[in-house]
Amino acid sequence: MATKWRIDGRELANCNCAYGCPCQFNALPTYGNCRAVIAYQIDKGHFGDVRLDGLRAALIVSWPGPVHEGNGTMQAVVDERADARQREALRKILHGECTAEMATMWWVYSAMSPNKLETLYKPIEFEMDTEKRTGRMSIPGFAEMTGEPIRNPVTGAEHRVRIDLPHGFEYTIAEMGSASSSVKGPLAMELKNSYGQFCELHLSDKGVIR
Repeated sequence: MATKWRIDGRELANCNCAYGCPCQFNALPTYGNCRAVIAYQIDKGHFGDVRLDGLRAALIVSWPGPVHEGNGTMQAVVDERADARQREALRKILHGECTAEMATMWWVYSAMSPNKLETLYKPIEFEMDTEKRTGRMSIPGFAEMTGEPIRNPVTGAEHRVRIDLPHGFEYTIAEMGSASSSVKGPLAMELKNSYGQFCELHLSDKGVIR
């Protein structure tokens, strides 16, 4: 029997697409391919009897075309503070294991990424304010990400827009913003002022908890 799990937390994400991210609308990626950096703060969670409260994780993902066409490469990064059981629990969740088919974005990412790089265990700094659309993630020497509000190109005023996905497999409502990232290593990438996503996560092995 698959282990039951649940995570309540926050997500800061940055992909190479234009603001809005076509994936959210079942459209093709802005530039034909998909590259993204995603960070997670687990405020409360468990994997079976393993507590995950306070831990962090990140994913670096890349697809040569749209995500649904597959052939992607992904690398998970797990908080080095996690003990052995917590590390294995987070590794399984991020790779879509112990999860119902198509139930979460992690299941989809894993299914569409036959190329899985070795999971890394590193210190992860994370801070985010969903309402203000600001955030930062740092994995020293490996990856950096910052997020901020989209601004009106004429006045510089903050622009607020949200995505509401009643039947999505990641979140219910996400705030959109502008984000930039830099990643070193086999999935090296530089993203500048592209799609930023700020959202709360309420997920289980069965999908989004509404």
